[in-house]
Amino acid sequence: QVQLVSGGGSVQAGGSLRLSCATSDDINRYRYMAWFRQAPGKERQAVASIRTDGTGTYFGDSVKGRFTISLDKFNKMLYLYMDSLKPEDTAEYYCAAATRIGGAWYEELKYTYWGQATQVTVSA
Repeated sequence: QVQLVSGGGSVQAGGSLRLSCATSDDINRYRYMAWFRQAPGKERQAVASIRTDGTGTYFGDSVKGRFTISLDKFNKMLYLYMDSLKPEDTAEYYCAAATRIGGAWYEELKYTYWGQATQVTVSA
């Protein structure tokens, strides 16, 4: 199951952060792994997702070109590299994993397993 999320913190606009998500299971048991975020007073939204078979990555419009998602299957890790951070990226970030193919990559209900939140704060 998805367990530990780390790497959040505070950074100035234009800076970078890397989020990490560790799993206890073989990543190959999941079909998709993803990052979501939730800003205060807003609904949780999908940030990025990756197919564990290596056939695709997906990004929300607001982060395209700035964020990168990747897997390290050997070490059972999921990463989110965030560059050119903006104040509007401030949110709690979650990693998630899906065992089924059906459903759009950005739909919360697609994902069964969730890690705990890590806070990312970007100051102007």
